[in-house]
Amino acid sequence: MKNKKAILFGLAGGSGSGKTLVARNLFRRIDSTKVSIIEQDSYYKDLGDIPMTAREQHNFDHPEAFDWDLMRENMADLLAGKTVDIPIYDYKTHTRSDKTQTISGHHIIMLEGILVLADAKLREMMDIKAFVDTDDDVRFIRRLQRDTQERGRTMESVIEQYQRSVRPMHLQFVEPTKRFADIIIPEGGHNTVAIDLLQTKINALLQEMENESE
Repeated sequence: MKNKKAILFGLAGGSGSGKTLVARNLFRRIDSTKVSIIEQDSYYKDLGDIPMTAREQHNFDHPEAFDWDLMRENMADLLAGKTVDIPIYDYKTHTRSDKTQTISGHHIIMLEGILVLADAKLREMMDIKAFVDTDDDVRFIRRLQRDTQERGRTMESVIEQYQRSVRPMHLQFVEPTKRFADIIIPEGGHNTVAIDLLQTKINALLQEMENESE
């Protein structure tokens, strides 16, 4: 951890597994002024150069859907204590917004997303790696509710996308990254024992970082 100004916590798992709830529960338990939650979805590639019909058929669950170079660059800068402008993604138009989210001075960076453990270089930056493991049917129901209520999708389009790309990509790319995790969390944010363990580990890393800076 020498010379690092922050801790990078990678939180992976399938779509609808409960990653966000895990992150939020940890956020509430730790000094919120020290924590920043970054969604991997922020790094979706901008699809503004292709027709809307093609954007809607795009495979958002494949590793190539993400801008890995920018993600690595931003995480490295945050760990070095620099100020970073995180992209904001517009799910309705599948483009990157002109606005950004500025992050600076946080000691704990939580990077959460379906494939955050898929990239070896990114994993090397992480101090903690966790995978949220939830049954397929539960994940599908959560995704259906989220996409129809929050992202303006129709039920038919969510089901079609799940069958076409979400499920096969989960089996091919997301599920295999479980082997890289330091801890596997069944049932997501409702697993209080796992949350306790993560909180204890994060606090220990924070103390170690503070001791090294003295």
